[in-house]
Amino acid sequence: MQNLTELSGNETSNNSLSVIIKVCVVIPFFCVFLGCIGVMLHIFVSHRQFMDTSRYILFAYMLVNDTLQLLSSVLLFLFVMGGVKFALVYCIPLLFISTATFQNTPLILATMSLERYVAIVYPLQRPVAWRSDRIWIIILSLWLISCIFTIIDHSFMENDPAVDILSTPVLCKATVVNSSQIQTLFRAAASILFFAVVAVIILFTYVRILLETRKLRQDTASVSKAMHTVLLHGFQLLLCMLAFTIPITESVIVLHSNWRPENVAYFNYFCFILIPRFLSPVIYGFRDQSLRGYIRKTFLCCSNKVKPCRQTAGQLVCLSNFQNHN
Repeated sequence: MQNLTELSGNETSNNSLSVIIKVCVVIPFFCVFLGCIGVMLHIFVSHRQFMDTSRYILFAYMLVNDTLQLLSSVLLFLFVMGGVKFALVYCIPLLFISTATFQNTPLILATMSLERYVAIVYPLQRPVAWRSDRIWIIILSLWLISCIFTIIDHSFMENDPAVDILSTPVLCKATVVNSSQIQTLFRAAASILFFAVVAVIILFTYVRILLETRKLRQDTASVSKAMHTVLLHGFQLLLCMLAFTIPITESVIVLHSNWRPENVAYFNYFCFILIPRFLSPVIYGFRDQSLRGYIRKTFLCCSNKVKPCRQTAGQLVCLSNFQNHN
C-alpha cells in the first residue's frame, strides 16, 4: 500500500497481465470484506444490547477503523497500479487516513486485550473508563495518538520548490511524498515503539486471562477455546506488526532474490495489510457466540428465531436457540 513501486511507461504485455491479475484478486477480496463488515455493523445498529457492552463497542470501532484503512489503501493501490497522478492537496489526505488508521490497528488490539483483562479480573469493580458509557474516552485517545504520530511524520516533509501542492501531479505513495531521511528514521522509531508497547500489553493481558480462565473454569472446553482465541489474536497481531517491517523486508528480498520489487510489494500488501483486516470479523465476529446467531440468520436468511441477549456480570449472554425446520 505504502511501498508499491511505480510502473514504467513502457510495460510489456506480461506486466500488464500481472497488473490485471493483482487488481482482480484485491477487488473481490475487498468486496467480501465490506460485505462482512456491513452485516456486522447492521447487527450492532439493530440490536441495542451490543452497543451497551464495552467489548462490542470496541469491536465496532475496530471494524470502522479497518474499513477506513482498507478503503484508503485500496484506492492508493489502484492509483499506483494504474500510474494515476494527481496533486498533493488530494494525495496527502488519503495518505494521512491510511497511515493513521494503519497505526491505530495495533492500538485497538491492545485496548481490546486490556478490556478483556479488566472484565475478567475485575468483573464487579470495573474502572469507570472501561464502562460502555465512558469507553468513547479511550477510543478518542487512540485516535489522538495515531493522528499525532501521523501529523509529526508529515510535518517532516521536505518542500520541493518545483512541486506545487495545488497543481503538480505526483504518484500518490508514501515513498514519493514522504521521502526525506528524517521521516524514514521517525517512522522506524515509531514502529519499534508501537511494536514494543503493544506486544508487552497483549502478552501480559492474555497470560493473565488464561491464568484467570483456568482458575474460574476448570472444564477443558473453556480453556481450550480461550487458548485457540489467544493463538488467533497472536497471529493477527504478528501480521499487523510485520507490516511495520515492510520497507526492510522489501529491500532484503529484492537484493537477494530474482523477485521484481513491485511483486514483493504486492505480496507484502496482500499478506500484511489485507489479510489481518479480513481476520478481524472472523476472530471477533464469527467465533463470538452472541454474534454468530445473528450473523447466521442474516447470511442464510433462515426462519429461526433469535431471542434477545441479556447482560450478566459485565458479559453479554445470548439466549438464542436454533431449531432446524424441515
